[in-house]
Amino acid sequence: MASQPTSQPTPQRIMQSVWSFINPLALDAAIQIGVFDVLDSGPKTLDEVGRATGASVRGLAAIMNLLVGLQFLARTSDGRYALTPESSAFLVSAKPGYHGGFVHHLISMASDFLPLAEIVRAGKPPASHFGTADAAEFFEELVGNILPVAFPGARMVAESLGVSRTTQPLAVLDIGAGSGVWGIAFAQASPLVRVTAVDLPRVLDATRKIANQFGVADRFHYAGKDIFRDELGSGFAIATLGHIMHMAGPEQNRALLKNIFRALVPGGTLVIGEFIVDEDRTGPVEPLAFAVNMLVHTDEGNAYTLGEMRSWLEDAGFVNIRTLAAPAPSPLILADKPGK
Repeated sequence: MASQPTSQPTPQRIMQSVWSFINPLALDAAIQIGVFDVLDSGPKTLDEVGRATGASVRGLAAIMNLLVGLQFLARTSDGRYALTPESSAFLVSAKPGYHGGFVHHLISMASDFLPLAEIVRAGKPPASHFGTADAAEFFEELVGNILPVAFPGARMVAESLGVSRTTQPLAVLDIGAGSGVWGIAFAQASPLVRVTAVDLPRVLDATRKIANQFGVADRFHYAGKDIFRDELGSGFAIATLGHIMHMAGPEQNRALLKNIFRALVPGGTLVIGEFIVDEDRTGPVEPLAFAVNMLVHTDEGNAYTLGEMRSWLEDAGFVNIRTLAAPAPSPLILADKPGK
């Protein structure tokens, strides 16, 4: 009997991976040109999109056909282009879930990754966005763009903690507040919530503006501090740490969690939003890619496992460490200070 031919490896997956760098660039180009906004009113031909955006039909055909292949756009039976449910919800600038600013922010950092081999050799970037004098400017631009990414999870955890049912004043500490998204979600849940937003002074200018847009600025107090060095205060029932730990190394995070523990009242709860990698660091892909982002942009930052963060929380004195499934890249982490 003749032996069956064995499957031979091909370079196709390598080539697909290499060419895939074009995909987010095409998505960002469509966002910046206004393709998704134009299609929000209904399916259109290339000529119609061209007239509405002022872009060339040749250029639109190239990126819009690719976006159909990526399922960010659809093609009708008569050849017109239309939004998908996903692009309608998240890529139309007038919609509350708009992620276009976040997409553009990430694309604007693409050149930072070009010297990745040299960064890998050195183990850190030649300069860090998060440890230089321009850190405030970087975060001031970032915070508004990432608000829609964190808002659904923030609202979910506010509901999970029963904030809307509180009958007593509730002090919330929003650490590394940025846009103020976590504090805003809690303040929206109950008029009894009072939020202390802690961040770099320049970033807090953006926090004020966004809290005002959401109509809760009168219940915010702003504290310009370095969260990794300064004391955070005391008497808080809830503290939120939204996507901060990945910027720091293990020892900084241990110290930060101990500082937060001191700031909480007995029985208080800490909420952590992070990119969480599996314990063996083989997945999921998005947090693993984010770890590369931290390699490129910080001296010690990383994406951490739940086990690593659990050990730091336990060392700080936290108990009842648990996760909450949320509309986010990874589950949220909750931990309590022992007490009443």
